[in-house]
Amino acid sequence: MEKSKVYFTDFRARPGYNLLQKLERLIKKAGIEKINFENKYVAIKLHFGEPGNLAYLRPNYAKVVADVVKELGGKPFLTDCNTLYVGGRKNALEHIDSAYLNGFTPFSTGCNVIIADGLKGTDEAYVEIDQEYIKTAKIGRAIMDADIIISLSHFKGHEQTGFGGAIKNIGMGCGSRAGKMEMHSAGKPHVVQEKCRKCRQCIKICAHGAISYDEEGKAHIDHSKCVGCGRCIGICNFDAIESPNDEAVDVLNKKMAEYALAVVKGRPQFHISLICDVSPNCDCHAENDAPIVPNIGMLASFDMVALDKACADLVNAQTPFTNSHLGEQIEKNIKERDNFHINHPETHWESQIEHGEEIGLGTSEYELIKV
Repeated sequence: MEKSKVYFTDFRARPGYNLLQKLERLIKKAGIEKINFENKYVAIKLHFGEPGNLAYLRPNYAKVVADVVKELGGKPFLTDCNTLYVGGRKNALEHIDSAYLNGFTPFSTGCNVIIADGLKGTDEAYVEIDQEYIKTAKIGRAIMDADIIISLSHFKGHEQTGFGGAIKNIGMGCGSRAGKMEMHSAGKPHVVQEKCRKCRQCIKICAHGAISYDEEGKAHIDHSKCVGCGRCIGICNFDAIESPNDEAVDVLNKKMAEYALAVVKGRPQFHISLICDVSPNCDCHAENDAPIVPNIGMLASFDMVALDKACADLVNAQTPFTNSHLGEQIEKNIKERDNFHINHPETHWESQIEHGEEIGLGTSEYELIKV
């Protein structure tokens, strides 16, 4: 397969030329104008950030993308689907409130926010793809109603998938609540009893009543109720909750790639990723830890697999910050050379790239073009 073109610009902004202008120039150089936007509905898929988190992308970047779409004759809207877990984005009302709180209002971005899977996360379209793991994907209906899909991703670490980039933004992010449950269901976490400190934080984050405590006050997870969302893993400060094995995270990544295929197959797509404020965990957390590497740059491509691979390579080429989760892991004399594996040793980010390539989502072979 021919190498995909991935366009890159750094975060240097000299007097008279700001980052928003650089982003506009980047996406135009990458070829966004080749898409026919005239009178088309355009879903700009992004993460609005969980309230309390400050690492999510600034709404200013979303405005740049929306303005370019409107300039080209399109009708843009910002979108995401509801979450599985308890938090500020578990239904459309709270989700929109959270988006507005974090600055994603029609006044600041120039377009409306639509929560794609409806009030309770049940407004979904069924997309037949007949892949290895997913036969029929459950996608937020408003996303499937759009004519064109654009992803605007904050590239960061992730406690289950290794990193969160374009594939995760589209695959996991566009799944309805039922779709997210389907993707997570291959692996369900368990509590390492020796590590449990009885802090009871995990029960606060579980939306399904799967966590209980024994006579000693230690946590247990009922797998008949657990949906495998993994939020308890991220909330535990003592690493007492773990995924069952590597196969589970691989299956999650592969399902996620198949869901991404369901979203983009058969219609125009364009993908943008910003490698900045690279937190160790997902923007779904109601907090964000210190960045694990320096800010690197902005990238754009028609190929989400190539884009994610380029982002991963750029992050892995960086020297980690010592005052970060990644720096602390390195201090434990971990010999691993991959920053994402060091950050979350139980993850295997390569599986989403490899499977995405196998199912025709894109290619991992890319040419990095500096703008």
